[in-house]
Amino acid sequence: MGRNSLLEMALGERQKVCRTNQEFTTMRILPIIAAALLALPAYADEVSDTLKSAITAYEEGDIQYALEELEFAKQKLLEMKTDSLGAFLPAAPEGWAFEKNSEMNTVLGMMGGGVGAEGVYTSADGTEIKVTLMADNPMVASMGAMITNAGAMGMKVERINRQRFAIQDEQMMSLVANRILVQTEGDLDSARAVLEQMDFKAMAQFGQ
Repeated sequence: MGRNSLLEMALGERQKVCRTNQEFTTMRILPIIAAALLALPAYADEVSDTLKSAITAYEEGDIQYALEELEFAKQKLLEMKTDSLGAFLPAAPEGWAFEKNSEMNTVLGMMGGGVGAEGVYTSADGTEIKVTLMADNPMVASMGAMITNAGAMGMKVERINRQRFAIQDEQMMSLVANRILVQTEGDLDSARAVLEQMDFKAMAQFGQ
């Protein structure tokens, strides 16, 4: 048997293994989804319709389309979770404008995942304050030690709404429930005014 034939056989076997793994993953996930669908409200939404479509595709033997539908549903659920986190960004102070960063989760996807929300507050004179929220991202854990030991590292520490913040230059950082990073950039007094409007106690329950 020639070298090319052996290579073709090897590639064929690898493709079979990949398909088998995909089918196994789908077989494990779809029963869970089916049970979850029973608990959904009677009205249909985009996520439940997509999950039902994935189950139908699976039952018809179209594993690839079922996987694509599951991935689409996952993205929609991630968007819902992101909107939930973004709800903790307070409204702009009087006389200020607010703009949310719609690309935040794309950036997080390249940084290990998780969800995030970010907004920029701009005053009439052009002063800008950026507030960033990140949850369940590897970078959050890595920054936790720095925030915890802020005093020993020469950083100023203060509390806002009972939440401990580390301050360095024009940055304020805090870790809520050891998994949600709250960070501001810009004028400290303006940042404090925004942070004072945030419900950190409720934020600690995010995603639970």
